[in-house]
Amino acid sequence: MPDFVAAVDQGTTSTRCMVFDHAGREVARHQLEHQQILPRAGWVEHDPVEIWERTSSSIQTALNRAGLCATDLAALGITNQRETTVVWNRRTGRPYGNAIVWQDTRTDRIASVLDRDGRGDVIRRKAGLPPATYFSGGKLQWLLEHDERLRRDAEAGDALFGTTDSWVLWNLTGGTDGGVHVTDVTNASRTMLMDLETLDWDDELLGFFGVPRAMLPTIRPSSDPELHGRTRPTGPLGGEVPLAGILGDQQAAMVGQVCFAPGEAKNTYGTGNFLLLNTGEEPVRSDNGLITTVAYQLGAEKPVYALEGSIAVTGSAVQWLRDQLGIISGAAQSETLAREVEDNGGVYFVPAFSGLFAPYWRSDARGAIVGLSRFNSNAHIARATLESICYQSRDVADAMAKDSGVELEVLKVDGGVTANELCMQVQADVLGVEVSRPVVAETTALGAAYAAGLGVGFWKDTDELRANWAEDRRWSPTWSEEQREEGYRGWRKAVERTIDWVDVS
Repeated sequence: MPDFVAAVDQGTTSTRCMVFDHAGREVARHQLEHQQILPRAGWVEHDPVEIWERTSSSIQTALNRAGLCATDLAALGITNQRETTVVWNRRTGRPYGNAIVWQDTRTDRIASVLDRDGRGDVIRRKAGLPPATYFSGGKLQWLLEHDERLRRDAEAGDALFGTTDSWVLWNLTGGTDGGVHVTDVTNASRTMLMDLETLDWDDELLGFFGVPRAMLPTIRPSSDPELHGRTRPTGPLGGEVPLAGILGDQQAAMVGQVCFAPGEAKNTYGTGNFLLLNTGEEPVRSDNGLITTVAYQLGAEKPVYALEGSIAVTGSAVQWLRDQLGIISGAAQSETLAREVEDNGGVYFVPAFSGLFAPYWRSDARGAIVGLSRFNSNAHIARATLESICYQSRDVADAMAKDSGVELEVLKVDGGVTANELCMQVQADVLGVEVSRPVVAETTALGAAYAAGLGVGFWKDTDELRANWAEDRRWSPTWSEEQREEGYRGWRKAVERTIDWVDVS
């Protein structure tokens, strides 16, 4: 057995390739950003061809840096931004246009109609999801309605749909020359098209969105001993490597954080925030604005489900400070600037750029900075931005406690924003619980590597993965209960100001 496993992490703002050894230690990485295409207000797109080129380059560079080649890899796993919708022609390999990103809100009227006419209740029951702009089904419907050629090719079986895992894997396995068209249960569970209990595409749901079944990838387990395919020698790895793992990015982080027991939870801080709680082998329906999703499926074992609170804009709000406002030059400077003030100075920032996701599900909301006076500076806005990440996570944590009856004792955290130590301290203060960061904070890529390695026997079982987990840093709350509740009251008032801003009727 070779000594390493690699993972492609195709994220919202960048693609990275990471290589891990048997102890789960990072051996190599390379990461490349891709363009965020914003054609009009509420629209967010990516170029699928650019994503594939970035994926190829990141794989080649990571392997070169470590002096590795395909024969050194036991397996390759893929993790990806979920819900982002790609359509391409199986004969030419060319996309029909840009991918519609999960943050995009152009389908707000589609979601609103579904909810008004009763189909939303069926979607909630079968797919575990509320009708929302977030998920793939409405995006695919929009594309089919706005491109006659795509509709014609889809009916003829020539047009393929996938989230970015399917697009990357199809290209890695040969593309137009026999490329494999698959996805896993976690990504399929984010489409509004899959039945959570049968783990198959559902004809009634496909009918709601007018989606031909021929477009859809085959649904496979997240960790697959029968393999999702093999890379081609002509591709970026330069050889045949088993593709044995696929996980949506937040489920991958859950595996990377070894949350394999019911009641275990993690929060990933990336472009958005995603808090997931393992609920075991039975799906738990939410009464408090969370979604029911597949956490993972390992080989022939039963699927494991999770409750999830999805937050659209957290790390990307820091990116907004850099790219749109220009008040910081890089993400790290947000911490330096925010430390110039002791508190938020009465300022709250609700970054509802894509509406509000969990637990509100309000596509009519838009971003707002409130409480400003002449006293306030850019440092207060930076502080309010970091606090918005933490308050949105509290909204979700409170909903999760109501649904599950499980009160958080420690919050496991991962993702790029966890490098911001002020933000993690504020998170502990806002929640009133300890916050724990692992040694390997990029647990998304690690989880994809674990899924692939389990598939080929590189790791024996999940107990072996648990032994790899180690804590790097822990933050304890410093706020009084009075401070905590006063701050949260201000946050809830600010959220109210964002609602009913745009008309989605």
